[in-house]
Amino acid sequence: MELTLLFILLPVAAASGWWLAKRHYRTGLPAGTSRPAEFSADYFRGLNLLLNEQPDKAIDVFVKMLQVDNDTVETHLALGNLFRSRGEGDRAIRIHQNLIARPTLSKAQRALALFELAQDYLRAGLLGRAESLFEELLAQNEYRAEALAKLLDIYQQEKEWQKAIDTAQRYEHLTGQRMNLQIAHFYCELGEQAFDRGDYKTAMRLARRALNADRQCVRASLLQARAEQANGDYRAAIKSLKQVEKQDTGFLPEIVAPLLACYQSLEKTGEAERYLEHLSTRYGGITPLLGLADLLCQRGKTREASERIVKSLSEKPSVRGLNHLIELHLLNSEGAARENLLILKELTHRLLEEKLPYRCTHCGFKVKTLQWRCPTCKEWASIRPIQGVVGE
Repeated sequence: MELTLLFILLPVAAASGWWLAKRHYRTGLPAGTSRPAEFSADYFRGLNLLLNEQPDKAIDVFVKMLQVDNDTVETHLALGNLFRSRGEGDRAIRIHQNLIARPTLSKAQRALALFELAQDYLRAGLLGRAESLFEELLAQNEYRAEALAKLLDIYQQEKEWQKAIDTAQRYEHLTGQRMNLQIAHFYCELGEQAFDRGDYKTAMRLARRALNADRQCVRASLLQARAEQANGDYRAAIKSLKQVEKQDTGFLPEIVAPLLACYQSLEKTGEAERYLEHLSTRYGGITPLLGLADLLCQRGKTREASERIVKSLSEKPSVRGLNHLIELHLLNSEGAARENLLILKELTHRLLEEKLPYRCTHCGFKVKTLQWRCPTCKEWASIRPIQGVVGE
């Protein structure tokens, strides 16, 4: 038996002994009379089970002995919470269920016991049972803010995005805490579902709702642009993509590829070149520059493209920039020079393959592709493109 479990159960045993002594005092019965002797037998049986490494049976004995009244409710709650914090959900659930079943609880005590049991279910992954209890607490006007926060967690786990929106709005109204960022992403989740089934108009409508909730939501602008592009409205898509410059310049690398695709569909590569020139000059970053370099190469200006990359590398080293420069030089190289360039390209290629270009600013978790919610810390919009030599 673990030593920590022993330290959990010993206070319960002590509490049981204290309760017996108190009962002797209240009833006025001397120690050794028949009724207390029966309880004493249970008490010593529980201790014996505890010392013989049978903690589950010991719990049953001690909890049975501890009648629920104003003096022992806190003991039950504390024991249940200790087990939940240790990850022993079954024991925590058993104790809190036993507590709720007692008719002597006050309204406040029962509400607290329900809240603790709901948390047991949530911790154990029994989301449906937890949801029912949190909704019951809301109906009773008990632990409203806490219950709404827990329900919001449940709906995000279950991907019930409309329920998440409704719950977040209720929580914001109740507590005054702004939930606009989360609500915007919930709308985006619904929009992504609409986009995946080919319903681009609904996706655009939901993206606009997301922007109404949070004007700075980059994800909503990108989603709106994708839906507009898929719907053939390239001008509108370009306009949506350009909103990212006003929202968060850290995400400008994400707009370059779709922007180029839209301009090319409109046969407006000159406009694309001017805008990428603007982004590259004003904000730096290797992605807009490489997009510009590709456009220059398409117009036969390979040397100018190469010179721009060299100038950028002298100011801010970049593995992606070096890799692109090598590709340009390979076009006009042969013999030993070409072999040397191929060796360098293999090195840069391996570096780029191994790098994780996105990182959560909240917990530091790194990922290969952009995700809008960190899988580790569960924060929304915390994952961003990495800056630096192997990043942007």
